[in-house]
Amino acid sequence: MNTKQTSISEIQFYPVKPKDGLLGFVSFVLDDKFWMGSVAVFSRRDGGYRLVYPTRKVTNQNINIFHPIDQAVGRQVETAISEKVAKIISEPYESTEPENTR
Repeated sequence: MNTKQTSISEIQFYPVKPKDGLLGFVSFVLDDKFWMGSVAVFSRRDGGYRLVYPTRKVTNQNINIFHPIDQAVGRQVETAISEKVAKIISEPYESTEPENTR
């Protein structure tokens, strides 16, 4: 069993207009070696967030692109991303539009 802590860095959250629980997508770097992208972030009914890793439809079958195969690593990724998304969502909105000075 691998007890080494996995490094999750450079987490970027790309919000979308919420629909059916989908809040946006994230990308992140795993162990300073692999960039992972297009991971969907959904809200959980009981609070928190759920990650859905990308797949491709081939004929009538969904093929996984990537996903954690180690449950502990999956939890580490989910925790790091959940903390980042919660922080971003809780920040007050600041418009980047210039104010009308007329």
